[in-house]
Amino acid sequence: MKVNHAHHAFINELLKRLQEDGVSPEQLVAEVARRGIKASPIAMAVSSGMDALVLLEAAADLSEDPCLMISLGQRLGIASYGSFGFALMSCANVRESIRLMLRYGQVLIQPGWTVHEHEGGLLLRARISIGTAAQQQLFAELVFSNLSAVGRSLYGSTVELAEGVELHLSHSRPSHSACYKRVFNAPVTFDSEHSQIFLPMQVLDTPVRTANRTRHVLFQQQCEEMLRGFNSALETTAAVRQLLIESAGDFLDIAQVAKRLHVSERTLRRRLEAESTSFRSVFDEVRDLLAREYLVKTDLTIADIAHLLDYAETVSFRRAFARWNGVTPSTYRQQKMAESIS
Repeated sequence: MKVNHAHHAFINELLKRLQEDGVSPEQLVAEVARRGIKASPIAMAVSSGMDALVLLEAAADLSEDPCLMISLGQRLGIASYGSFGFALMSCANVRESIRLMLRYGQVLIQPGWTVHEHEGGLLLRARISIGTAAQQQLFAELVFSNLSAVGRSLYGSTVELAEGVELHLSHSRPSHSACYKRVFNAPVTFDSEHSQIFLPMQVLDTPVRTANRTRHVLFQQQCEEMLRGFNSALETTAAVRQLLIESAGDFLDIAQVAKRLHVSERTLRRRLEAESTSFRSVFDEVRDLLAREYLVKTDLTIADIAHLLDYAETVSFRRAFARWNGVTPSTYRQQKMAESIS
């Protein structure tokens, strides 16, 4: 299992939070081992199964703070999610943020999410189906506290304070329910059938304070690379593609990419050849991908897009795009607009 930015951030915050309660990393490792699991904390956090739940339960027991998971969720800021967090920050509104979360949920430490229409709004439901009742409660406290913290970063308090927003939790009201009141600005209902948040339809168009369509294209493509990387057999190609997307606007050349990957330029060329591709092919693939995204999802001019994709002259970009797609950039944009309208 690959480890991403979110997993590292979670473990770092967990260990710091435990140390504030006088619990050392060694104590945490010993406690999870006592419970029959010898994996490291980072390996457990990556796991989507029982190991991760055991980690949470062991941490809560050692801390003796019933509000530990709620506190931890608040400390995991949007920057903890790396490219995914920046993609959220560049979304247009709540609706687009939800779509992004559904698409890239597996790159997070959070559970899978589903959306259900319900009486003039949407239910954003967390899939928490394994573990004991106590473990499920800890996980729900962590993810919904974190969802609340991320939401405030994106929309201020607009969403939580909006009329009709509700939080439903499947566990019973805990003795530390006062912690919930301090964190959640929406009404909380316990003993529900599912753990979920209800968002009235009018809330879905709430704008993200840092919305940026141009940057959104780049960060979304980085998320795609992370998602693809979970099961990609073409590891070198995927790594080169991700570095090129991350450097869009000032693209790295092959020597710079090789240096980032800690290999010689010759070795990089050989590895790409073994995966039936070349640096030029991957570079063109990235530029084509970003060009199509910019044309459909932004109002940038053709000249602006050419500049972003490192073309010295707009005419060179037009020729390349026509070679890749069989139509000019302007025609492609018109076709996609017509498809969207129809």
